[in-house]
Amino acid sequence: MKICFVVNSVETEKCGTTAFIMHEARKRSHEVYAMGVGDFSFTNEQELAVVATSLPKNAAPKTAQDFIDLLHSEKAKQEKIHARDLDVLFIRNNPTEEAEGRNWAEHSGVAFGRMVQKEGVLVLNDAYGLSDAFIDKLYFEELPSSIKPASLITRNKEDILAFFEEHKKKMVLKPLEGSGGRGVYLIDKNEKNLNQIIENLTAQGYIIAQEFLPAVKDGDVRVLLMNGRIMVKDGKYGVIRRISSEGEFRSNITQGATTDVSEYTDDMRKIVEIVAPKLIRDGLFFVGLDIVKDKLIEINVLSPGGMDNFPEVGLPDFSDVVVKAIERKLEYKKNYGNKLSNRELATMD
Repeated sequence: MKICFVVNSVETEKCGTTAFIMHEARKRSHEVYAMGVGDFSFTNEQELAVVATSLPKNAAPKTAQDFIDLLHSEKAKQEKIHARDLDVLFIRNNPTEEAEGRNWAEHSGVAFGRMVQKEGVLVLNDAYGLSDAFIDKLYFEELPSSIKPASLITRNKEDILAFFEEHKKKMVLKPLEGSGGRGVYLIDKNEKNLNQIIENLTAQGYIIAQEFLPAVKDGDVRVLLMNGRIMVKDGKYGVIRRISSEGEFRSNITQGATTDVSEYTDDMRKIVEIVAPKLIRDGLFFVGLDIVKDKLIEINVLSPGGMDNFPEVGLPDFSDVVVKAIERKLEYKKNYGNKLSNRELATMD
């Protein structure tokens, strides 16, 4: 297959989950391309193309890091490809990680992804599903309340202060749009800068006030789902615990958290069972859930990560599981043609 991965920028792409999947796809003899969200091209003759970067044919990267190093080297090749000539477009850019001044890039991947989808290319996650779920945290709020901590989305200071009082003067504040633990605050009765924090966050947009979960002291768990089911390989589940660094309540790797193995508990199973039907309906193929004990605290539909941390805790590399799933989807597409929609194919096991 000819598969192209959309990232924020090829030049700044690091060795994460996307690199692991790209490397595995190339090992399986597929044509692998990477492109930034600024590498789409559309002419007045309705020709949609992408400027894609690939490794030289004789390159033999041994690891995902080797793959990224080669992608950044002078040996990498750039070419313009008609979108219709691709088999798969995998949208893996994260709008919340765009640098200042690149507001144009935030919606580009999904917007052009819809156009590529109309060309008959398999787009993952489904571009229209991603449009509906573009703000992860807002999509999260659509899920049943039974699996979530109490929360409030607002820009109204008085409502936030009332929520604070209602929850015994302890809550988490975070921006509606963001990732990696940036701009996330644990607020308690000793916080002297609450008004300033609220003002700073509202200047960025909407705020989420969320009930504080004491169990977060043990970290949270990232559960990776594919086709609405937990990823499994060699009897191992795609689950990894993230433990906050000392003095830090956020469990994000970017904030210094460490990783460890975790069992797949009955509480996690229940959450997955409740979330899965919505993910499948919306064509969201690859999704990450962040869970604290029996509560889902966040859902990641835009470029979920964590798979690159699996080897360091003794879990197998799940990259081949992802690539094999994509190969099956293309086989279904070949057999059924346009009788199956992109959204159906995206979450078909």
